[in-house]
Amino acid sequence: MSGGAKDAAAHAFELTEIDHVAIAVRDLDAAVAWYERTLGATVAHRERIESDGVEEALLEVADSYVQLLTPTREDSPVAKYLDRKGEGIHHVGYRVTDCAAALASMKAAGATTIDEAPRPGSRGTTVAFVHPKSAFGTLIELVQE
Repeated sequence: MSGGAKDAAAHAFELTEIDHVAIAVRDLDAAVAWYERTLGATVAHRERIESDGVEEALLEVADSYVQLLTPTREDSPVAKYLDRKGEGIHHVGYRVTDCAAALASMKAAGATTIDEAPRPGSRGTTVAFVHPKSAFGTLIELVQE
């Protein structure tokens, strides 16, 4: 099987659009105020996700979001990220129609995943993460609405 045919066989899902770009921040209220003041952005959704140890504010940009994330506890992945790298882009979320199928397809294609199975995300979504070592240094979130 040629490389292209093998890639097509392993790729059994479609990215429908960019769901969000996540930015890790130390002060969520200050970041929201900055986006409101400088870009005219407004918060479409705000939620505390206890399982991930974060609070988020989603700023709507057309059909996608800028997700501002701040840790709510010191052992959260976002707190560890801020300690290592400082504020900035944390991950990119891609919308998919079937998170389980997309995750399985990525595993079959050789990607290293953080989540073994999809799990609940914010605003009622289903999500799964792919490790940045598999994606050229970018943490990827698969998001099913």
